[in-house]
Amino acid sequence: MPRWRRRLASSRNKKLKIVFKNNGIESFVLAALVALAGVPAHAAGWKPDKPVRLLIPFAPGGGADALSRTITPKLQDALGQPWVNDNRGGAGGNIAAEIVVRANPDGQTVLFALSGVITVNPLMYKLPFDPVKDLIPVTMLNAGQYMLVLHPGVKADSLNEFIALAKSKSTTLSYSSSGIGTPLHLSAELFKARTGAQLTHVPYKGGGPASIALLAGEVQVLFGSLPSVVPHVKTGRLKAIAVTGPRRAVAAPDVATVGELGYKDLEVTSWYGFFLPLRTPAPVVNTLIAESRKVLEMPDVKEAFLKLGVEPVFKPGAEFAQHIRQESDTWARVIKAAGIQAE
Repeated sequence: MPRWRRRLASSRNKKLKIVFKNNGIESFVLAALVALAGVPAHAAGWKPDKPVRLLIPFAPGGGADALSRTITPKLQDALGQPWVNDNRGGAGGNIAAEIVVRANPDGQTVLFALSGVITVNPLMYKLPFDPVKDLIPVTMLNAGQYMLVLHPGVKADSLNEFIALAKSKSTTLSYSSSGIGTPLHLSAELFKARTGAQLTHVPYKGGGPASIALLAGEVQVLFGSLPSVVPHVKTGRLKAIAVTGPRRAVAAPDVATVGELGYKDLEVTSWYGFFLPLRTPAPVVNTLIAESRKVLEMPDVKEAFLKLGVEPVFKPGAEFAQHIRQESDTWARVIKAAGIQAE
């Protein structure tokens, strides 16, 4: 018997049983990989061996940054390596998504994706990859909504007043977004389609730049993420009109929902989640799922999320994948009805 077989036979790991055929090393490798795929994350003991690169699909300064920096220090403590934000804005998030799709599937490169990057972009763009098929959905992390905010110079203080103003031929209004096909864009286009409002789209490379444009008066309207706009509403630099979720936001309890104001068909929600490259080993995926759950259950993380205007939501693996499929179907109908096309 060859020496390497004798060593294997005397191994202390009695649970790993491997059948060799034709004296081939390939059967050993295959069996080992299959066995490893079934090992629970805590048993496999996976740890990153260098800093984890977290791809953010938008420019710095938006809601994505605020949320990710709430989570990543906790994951750093748990996994023993820093998590480094790599902001890659542009193309509606496709640049960041493709980097992760092409990355080595070793757990060292993670996508922190906004819902639209996964559920909307495949409907809007001819992509050289499919984010639904080429990425592993690890877990949803939160549920959020948007806030319709105006520059203080806009002469409207309620949703009905704003709709009337936006339908007036004597007024020209423009809105910013984080890019074509992003939820900020689709929210505004849905608003236009359902109300008859006339608004001109001005896309930017992220929620941060979109908010800055509104603050500077370059545009007059924004459907913004709560983390990026609520602080400016509180200081009076922006005017809040409504939120798009089914209930009021903890971060802005005085701002009514579109449903309360008689426009339930304008409701829009969003989420962020972790994704890994296809073929990432199961122990890596399971470790990130398990640690994400622990983080979301931490009281200080829950409090920080609520202050940012979102709710912690843990929805892992197959459950997350099913949610993505259902949401993709919904947005496909909205895009077709509104006639939205990528440029």
